[in-house]
Amino acid sequence: MHVRELVELGALVAAHGTAFLQHSSMLTERHLEQYWVASRCRQDRWGWAMRSYNQLSPLHAGLDWPDMRGVIQEVLASELLTRTWGAVACCYDRLHHCGFLEPIVLSVLAGQLEARNRALQLIVRGHGFSVEEGVGLNRLRRQTERWTDMLLGYLASDHDIGQFAFNAQRTRDFAADLRAERRHAPGDQPWQLAVASLRATFQQGLSQTSPNGDLNRRIACSILACFHSELFDSRGVLKSHWMLRLSQITDDTQGLVEDLLHME
Repeated sequence: MHVRELVELGALVAAHGTAFLQHSSMLTERHLEQYWVASRCRQDRWGWAMRSYNQLSPLHAGLDWPDMRGVIQEVLASELLTRTWGAVACCYDRLHHCGFLEPIVLSVLAGQLEARNRALQLIVRGHGFSVEEGVGLNRLRRQTERWTDMLLGYLASDHDIGQFAFNAQRTRDFAADLRAERRHAPGDQPWQLAVASLRATFQQGLSQTSPNGDLNRRIACSILACFHSELFDSRGVLKSHWMLRLSQITDDTQGLVEDLLHME
């Protein structure tokens, strides 16, 4: 699964977050365990890749740069889903007094932030790639931050999710804009326009493949398993696409645990 698909899933999670908080009864510790294990395995792969790249000399680093670029892109763009799903899960935990969701999603977010910091250090040092490459990666970072804050606006009107925003004030501003849009343009038109703009933003500049497509799929499916399929009918976008992916997942948590232990 490509990271741009995770970006689209992050948008769906944010848009359906309120309905999920009110109606979902499918969220279990098992789903969150799958999410945590797959996320942790992916973070370990990121760390290994970036440490290996750092150990190469500047004269030879460029040989592996195309692969490293894909890793950095995946780290930066996938944070959108990590933050939107983390916000929804935390709100659900607080609303229903579950107690087990918030520590898990905050742990995943902490690992994501560590990977992000390493990726940004690579961009700043800039060895083995051109200035234009660095500019492109920094543009991806800014786009991801802005889109994340905008999508969190779907939740910010009714819930305190500032800890998941890059810029909490920007998220509050987006929440106010969304309320105004709903008054002046009711229905799904604003959402359809937002999805089209999101796709256009992340369609350009990303590598053709994601280095951890297998784990991306497991992360996505562990999240989708918590949503009733009826929720996707209300917006009519990507339903068949995501439900097909969900139907293909198998319970391979034990294999992921073994992979994680092997890495450590």
